[in-house]
Amino acid sequence: MKIREATSRDLPGIVQIERLAFDNPWSLDAFERELSLPFSRLIVAIQASTQTAARAAPEDTSLIGFLCRWMVADECHILNVAVHPQMRQQGIGKRLMQHALAEARTKKVQVITLEVRRSNLAARSLYRKLEFQERRLRRNYYGQGEDAIVMELRLT
Repeated sequence: MKIREATSRDLPGIVQIERLAFDNPWSLDAFERELSLPFSRLIVAIQASTQTAARAAPEDTSLIGFLCRWMVADECHILNVAVHPQMRQQGIGKRLMQHALAEARTKKVQVITLEVRRSNLAARSLYRKLEFQERRLRRNYYGQGEDAIVMELRLT
């Protein structure tokens, strides 16, 4: 697997994964806007070959995951992380997060924040393994009855 900066050519694959991963997916316009913002960073995970040891990759793209974040001054906010459903549980989300954390450290970021669905136990577990701490609850952040937990990682 390779992680690199996203380009406009990656947007169809990003939108496809977004639609498979979330009930209220971002639009193509939203991702286009993220590519144009100077403080926004969008990275993608690309499959190195057409097969993994466990499963075949999605046939129409080698793009298997993405992460979108904002880097403003000494803060980083993770906006969106998704991995193609057929490729989950293979460490791709973790690698995307580690890439973002490494860049944040290089840029002397002091704090990284994100919101995660309260019901998304797998993601919460991953973030805790990366030393994020659950800080507060945002009620109905994802719609009626779907709370968000704000998580934070201090690098200083």
